[in-house]
Amino acid sequence: MEKPIFNKRIFWDVVFENIDYDDKANFVIERVFERGDVPDIRNCFKYYGVDKVTEALLNAKFLPETRMYLASAAIDRPLFRCYTLKRSNPTPFPY
Repeated sequence: MEKPIFNKRIFWDVVFENIDYDDKANFVIERVFERGDVPDIRNCFKYYGVDKVTEALLNAKFLPETRMYLASAAIDRPLFRCYTLKRSNPTPFPY
């Protein structure tokens, strides 16, 4: 299958040409939902399929809060592991 086309800014901290889309699928899916635009998310669904994307997002340890809402709407599931982990680890009181 042909590699998906993602914006290079999503993977700013890794060598873009060396990304193994099949071996590191969870990393790619989480990063696309964390930093990608709508076309990037569509390409992610086209390449990995709904089941793989749903599984990766439900097991993600971190997503920004606004992106959790976007991911929730995209896969039509209400709660993520990263949300429950966030709530169980409250931040210290700012002085």
